[in-house]
Amino acid sequence: MSSPSAPRAWEQVLARLEEKLISGELAPGQRLPGERILAAELGVGRSSVREALRVMEALGLLTAHTGSGPNAGAMIVSRPVGGMSMLMRMQVAAQNFPVRDVVQTRLVLETEVVQTLAETRPVPDLSHAEELLTAMDSPELSAHEFLVLDSRFHIALADAAGNLVIASMMAALRESIESYVLAGAPLATWPETCSRLRHEHHGLVAAVRAGDVQAARQRIGDHIRGYYAESLSNPLNGAPPPVV
Repeated sequence: MSSPSAPRAWEQVLARLEEKLISGELAPGQRLPGERILAAELGVGRSSVREALRVMEALGLLTAHTGSGPNAGAMIVSRPVGGMSMLMRMQVAAQNFPVRDVVQTRLVLETEVVQTLAETRPVPDLSHAEELLTAMDSPELSAHEFLVLDSRFHIALADAAGNLVIASMMAALRESIESYVLAGAPLATWPETCSRLRHEHHGLVAAVRAGDVQAARQRIGDHIRGYYAESLSNPLNGAPPPVV
């Protein structure tokens, strides 16, 4: 009988696949061998391989397609974010990660993003972020549609800054508190709020393009604190998030 600390068979499969990724034997975009081949190669049962692949899929590390043909099987994902987002959502839902702390972490990450963008010359490619700005300028957007574009805009800035870890963490952080944000959206005063957010977004990009690091840092801080203070019952001052 194995000891309680001994790794389970599916954990051994995960460890072996991790080794293959580190060595370069497996790479993003590459399809994994079939379950039978992996089971024989790793000396475990097919059920253990299947369980390990399910864990990897839940973590966003691979996509799996059943059936036959060129699209069948499991493929390593080039940029996984799903698992990180799921972890954040569950921790926030279980109140292990207070929304206030998540927001403060977002402040740290996004301040770094805009500082990097403002310091970098020539200016990084902001075309995607600016396309989203244009889309957000439409007066026909609902609050939900606007906030979805808003989220994509901030992630586009992180992508432009070139740090994939920060961009992935930001996507996870925003998804983890999305339900709170949407529930707390100030719909009664939404036209005024929306107008202010548009103005702040454009001001942020202007500061980045001008290379004004101090203004970029100030504007992103004011932008994030201001919206969450309005939509989440002032979480930065310690109030609990709304129940949704």
